[in-house]
Amino acid sequence: MNRTIRLGNTPRRIVSLVPSQTELLYDLGLGERVVGITKFCIHPEEWFRSKTRVGGTKNVNLDKVKALQPDLIIGNKEENSKEDIVALEKIAPIWMSDIFTLEDSLEMINELGDVLNVEKESKALVDLIRSEFDSLHTFFKGSKPKNVAYFIWKNPDMLAGKETFIDDMLTRIGLQNYTNNKRYPIFEIEEGKNLDYVFLSSEPYPFKEKEVIEFQKRYPQSKVLVVDGEYFSWYGSRLYKAPKYFKQLLEMLNQ
Repeated sequence: MNRTIRLGNTPRRIVSLVPSQTELLYDLGLGERVVGITKFCIHPEEWFRSKTRVGGTKNVNLDKVKALQPDLIIGNKEENSKEDIVALEKIAPIWMSDIFTLEDSLEMINELGDVLNVEKESKALVDLIRSEFDSLHTFFKGSKPKNVAYFIWKNPDMLAGKETFIDDMLTRIGLQNYTNNKRYPIFEIEEGKNLDYVFLSSEPYPFKEKEVIEFQKRYPQSKVLVVDGEYFSWYGSRLYKAPKYFKQLLEMLNQ
């Protein structure tokens, strides 16, 4: 966002406006230092039950945030609205991330570790994530990438396109995004003539098995399945678990 924030001391009262970054703060051991989260910050469950919720990611309750007296607010350029961020800047300094790739996420983890004075924990987490992703290469090395349409919404049918974190995850597991359009394009049925796979994400639209049947009728030559959207789109500490899930997914696709 082309601005600099200055902190006089290590933040002790943090509000997190992004689910994947909230989980990251938990795994960095920040405990009572996080005082507010959104209603979509479902991990960890104990925080979801006990922490003050300040609205959604795109409709933050400014009064609730102000009442918490934060000394730092943590957001993300895609997840949060510009209007909310501009208003929240009047309450406390705001640290923003902007994530498109795995490398972006690792840089974010390291930077937050520095800002929050938990550098040792953030470095260990980054090393673990790198190691886990490095182990993925043996699963698809030398094979020609198959294409996949990754659906994130229904009515209208929307895909995760290029210049998204999901696209980077698909590439890292040896798959090729079916669409070359950027961001989140609407997908027409007739476009899917030569689809190898159709992934229906569990979030943000909660695709279920009934949609698998529906999409299988649309694309009878394709393999259609529901995939865990958290592993494809959460760019915080959940990343260290993602490669294990991706290995299981690749094994299933190769059966």
